[in-house]
Amino acid sequence: MPNSASAEKSLRKANVRRERNRQQRSALRTTVKRFRALLATKPTQETADAQFSLVTKALDQAAAKKLIHKNTASRVKSRLAALKKKTFVG
Repeated sequence: MPNSASAEKSLRKANVRRERNRQQRSALRTTVKRFRALLATKPTQETADAQFSLVTKALDQAAAKKLIHKNTASRVKSRLAALKKKTFVG
């Protein structure tokens, strides 16, 4: 338990930030999962490209806000791009 007024305020701020980060990370994960599910349904190339650009934008924004590390964003984008390419080859 905090022993001073400033410590109490710091605790409140930390709780608010933690909750906001949890919600934003969850929304980001949901966006990625929806894109993976979309690819599983064999969409058109145009639909997949449009959704991929939205997912990429969301990942880049999350990395810019330091919600996730920039290398994590890059790795996820790379894997999704490879999955999209694999979906439309053959």
